[in-house]
Amino acid sequence: QVQLVESGGGLVQPGGSLRLSCVASGFTFSNYFMNWYRQAPGKERELVATIASRDGGTNYADSVKGRFTISRDNAKNTVYLQMSSLKPEDTAVYYCKFVYKNIGVWGQGTLVTVSS
Repeated sequence: QVQLVESGGGLVQPGGSLRLSCVASGFTFSNYFMNWYRQAPGKERELVATIASRDGGTNYADSVKGRFTISRDNAKNTVYLQMSSLKPEDTAVYYCKFVYKNIGVWGQGTLVTVSS
C-alpha cells in the first residue's frame, strides 16, 4: 500500500525552528520527486518545496527561500523539511505529496503553529 506519513509539527515561537518528516512506504521512494505543500486556514494549498529523485535538486516557493530546506534520505524512505526563522504566516497544515502513476498521493498532514 502506497503511503506517506508526516510528523514533526507543533507549536513554535516566531523565529524558531522545526523539522518535519515524511516517511514513505509501498513504492520505490528513490525513483520519485517529493514535495511539501501547506494549507493555511482559509487559503488554498500551496507548493512549498520540491526535491528531485536522484540528484537531489531542490526548488522553493519565494515565501520560504532562505528559511526552509528540503532534503531526503533514500535509505530511510524519508523526506524532510527543515524550517527556520519561522513566522506567524507559516502557520498551516503541512503535507508531503508525490505523483504515483499519474495520481497525486498525499499524507495526512501535520499542523505547524507559529505563535508567541
